[in-house]
Amino acid sequence: MAEIVSFPDAGRAEALLVRSLRDGVLRLVLNNPPANALSIALLEALMAEFDKAGSDADVRVVVIASTGNVFSAGHDLKELTAHRADEDRGAGFFETAFRLCADLMLKIAHLPKPVIAEVDGLATAAGCQLVASCDLAICTDTSTFCTPGVNIGLFCSTPMVAVTRAAHRKQAMEMLLTGETIDASTAKDFGLVNRIVPKQYLAQVVAKYAGVIASKSPLTLKIGKEAFYRQLELPVEAAYDYAAKVMVDNMLTQDAEEGIGAFLNKRTPEWTGE
Repeated sequence: MAEIVSFPDAGRAEALLVRSLRDGVLRLVLNNPPANALSIALLEALMAEFDKAGSDADVRVVVIASTGNVFSAGHDLKELTAHRADEDRGAGFFETAFRLCADLMLKIAHLPKPVIAEVDGLATAAGCQLVASCDLAICTDTSTFCTPGVNIGLFCSTPMVAVTRAAHRKQAMEMLLTGETIDASTAKDFGLVNRIVPKQYLAQVVAKYAGVIASKSPLTLKIGKEAFYRQLELPVEAAYDYAAKVMVDNMLTQDAEEGIGAFLNKRTPEWTGE
């Protein structure tokens, strides 16, 4: 069964974010043309959706997609510039905007469910940050990526956090220092995306990935995603100590018992999430 909900912006007729839920897969479609800029309103709508998705048992996987030819151009520069006239020259608003965006990226990382970026078009600045923050990213062969802040005198410092954790260090620095756009093949080589597909097959391929993941134990996915990111920040010996404890705890869950039993008895497991 599918559920479709939109999140309108008071200043426009169309929704900024379109939400649909089918077979455990929550699709969040950015709809802020022409560039799907991450305005305060759109960031807040995304945050609200992730807040709900974390505790919604009907949601197994989240997909972030977009309308138009630009996945996302990042922060809304017109919105930011309008606050230059504030008494503090915009400092308070800038802090709110950048903090909200950072909180969204952290929310994605901490969400106990996998998040897939479905990219068709340009992902630039905080839009590239959004792609890099997702657990998986699948893009069309015509998609492009960049962190162009250096070109306008504003280094992409917050996008840098996500990009340097997804791409190789030298390649990330290349993107940040040059501000140049890279194509899909280069983005895959750099480590920003998992797969490249023709435009006409993008939604189909993403749906297949999401469906496969959604069929797994939700508890096991939660345990695994949290462990993945936590162990990355640890020295290798501490990472093994941590991971071994996680596996013991995981082994004691009902889903692990069910899954192993199903495998040994050649049947399909029935997950309870416990």
